[in-house]
Amino acid sequence: MVNYNRLWKLLIDKGMNKSELKNATGIGSTTLNKLTHNEPVSMDVIIKICKLLKCNVGDVLDIEGVE
Repeated sequence: MVNYNRLWKLLIDKGMNKSELKNATGIGSTTLNKLTHNEPVSMDVIIKICKLLKCNVGDVLDIEGVE
């Protein structure tokens, strides 16, 4: 239902890895695992990521089935 491929591409473009994202945002390992497996996470997590990466929600995720 949720796809975070845009987030992973953005991290590559910014020269960051998942561990750096985790540490910089303060999210936990469980949350990072959910992101890795395209599972929903809270809007608070998405906001932290967007603030860190200076981007909008649509830059980090897609909702599958929405056209």
